[in-house]
Amino acid sequence: MSKSYSIAVIPGDGTGPEVIREGKKVLAAAASLHDFALDFIEFDLGGERYMRTGETLPPSVLEELKKVDAIYLGAIGHPGVAPGILEQGILLKLRFELDQYVNLRPVKLYPGVETPLKDKGPEHIDFLVVRENTEGFYVGAGGFFKKGTPDEVAVQESISTHKGVERLLRYAFEAARARGKNRKLTLCGKTNVLTYAWDLWRRVFSRLSREYPDVATDYAHVDAICMWMVKNPEWFDVIATDNMFGDIITDLGAMIQGGMGIAAGANINPQGVSMFEPIGGSAPKYTGADAINPLACILAGSLMLETLGETLGAKSIEQSVVHVIAHHLKRLEAGRMGHTTTQVGDLTAKYLV
Repeated sequence: MSKSYSIAVIPGDGTGPEVIREGKKVLAAAASLHDFALDFIEFDLGGERYMRTGETLPPSVLEELKKVDAIYLGAIGHPGVAPGILEQGILLKLRFELDQYVNLRPVKLYPGVETPLKDKGPEHIDFLVVRENTEGFYVGAGGFFKKGTPDEVAVQESISTHKGVERLLRYAFEAARARGKNRKLTLCGKTNVLTYAWDLWRRVFSRLSREYPDVATDYAHVDAICMWMVKNPEWFDVIATDNMFGDIITDLGAMIQGGMGIAAGANINPQGVSMFEPIGGSAPKYTGADAINPLACILAGSLMLETLGETLGAKSIEQSVVHVIAHHLKRLEAGRMGHTTTQVGDLTAKYLV
């Protein structure tokens, strides 16, 4: 066995444990096939623990998570817990505490997957969104004045630092270079209205572009990006943007690539612990039905292996997913795949090469 990795597993809420189960199955098969080992360490974090103990992410658990090689997450979100508690207490806290400053979202249409875009196919939809993950509006800066009165004022501030912008954009330039597709990086912002933050982004972008003469660059406002993602998705190779805009356009990206059932994402700290997850929610109405599509979680596992340097295992999983979609699934939606969650995991593990 050439190498072993410690993987923290957070099954989470709703259908999270079901998709994680299939993801682990496929990852274990890929590890066996490609001569590396995965040591899965399961953590009880999510809605059930919060309702039982009042805890979201205890300091002792956070310290344990800092010591693993990667985190594999199923889903966070429980109908019995008010919105925001688990998301802020677990997801955002992990991103901030582990300094996972890159949110990485491949937007890729696989053969045999339906897209709502007319006359578009896999050759048109294949790009990467690199989203800043630890700044912007998500830092929670702001507050209330005279809350609950007719004179109430609510302030929510977006914070961009030179360090945060530069390291995110440098990662995006490197990603555009490494993809080797069109070697093109598009900055997505709103310079005509959000003048202070996006002046910083544009200046850093311009300076870094001189360090990467082999990477073509352009800029577009976020509203234009949304329009062109629908009209001309083939224009994009890598898109770099801030936390809020990235949060919005990656959901649009998931829809044009076939839906949440196929959309995987990563929260990356290039020098530390990264976290990998399907970008869809916990889908509580399907809990226990063995009907949810696990492919987004399985592809998140592929992203995890790629980030860990196990590129052969990562490619093997993606190629198997492509085969399963093309030859075995009727549709990608939960309950309409023609197979159960378990069977889709079994098929993906079966066709690994």
